[in-house]
Amino acid sequence: MAKLYPYSRQEAKREGELDRWKESHRANVSCARNLSGLIATHARQGQLEPETASYALKQWGFLRVRYVLANTLTAAGGLGFEPDSLRWARSIFIPPDKTNGEFRIQADRTLLAQFVQQAHAEYQALGMFGPEHCGGADQDFTGKVLVLRPDRLKDECWSPQNQLWYGEYGFGCSPTSSGRAVFATCLGDGEKARWNRTDFMGVLEEQHLPDWAAEKLAELRGPAQEQTDGPAQGGMEMG
Repeated sequence: MAKLYPYSRQEAKREGELDRWKESHRANVSCARNLSGLIATHARQGQLEPETASYALKQWGFLRVRYVLANTLTAAGGLGFEPDSLRWARSIFIPPDKTNGEFRIQADRTLLAQFVQQAHAEYQALGMFGPEHCGGADQDFTGKVLVLRPDRLKDECWSPQNQLWYGEYGFGCSPTSSGRAVFATCLGDGEKARWNRTDFMGVLEEQHLPDWAAEKLAELRGPAQEQTDGPAQGGMEMG
């Protein structure tokens, strides 16, 4: 399946990535049509069957389903009786484009609301971190636990363990630097990677730090702390 391309057609053309945009757009259109049919097929007397969203998520993944839902709800101005759905939809950036109308779900508003609720429940069950768990994004990232945006992960990697990263160095760690690079270590599996500052939602607030992450954090900070404390305890400082 084509990887979701989150930028506009104009930007894709400018970056020489128009083929990627086209492939992603075709997948968006197919997803919207499939969800429209799925909702209609699994409706019984005004009620959506409980596993409908689960079927869609298994086929299309969280990332694309959320993207298509957000495009649909934003264009519709929400569902009226579900104000939170519009707030959520607007938190997902959909680049303005005349072709956006091609991947909107066509479904009864009540059934669509039920689908959104089901999909949201599936997402909540993953235990992912969100903006509500973060402090301000204008903090220095050096030596902090950072929360990676879910849309930067492949669908099969959507878990809180893959979201928490320890910021180590890079110009992007500073909120005032023109640089973007942040070099960090994943608290889940120890992977080291380079990210852009904008790939992170912000710094995880301490009260939300899980025990497993606290243990890994202590390991990562330990050697650095010992190195820092060494000279202060009478060790020889190399010039």
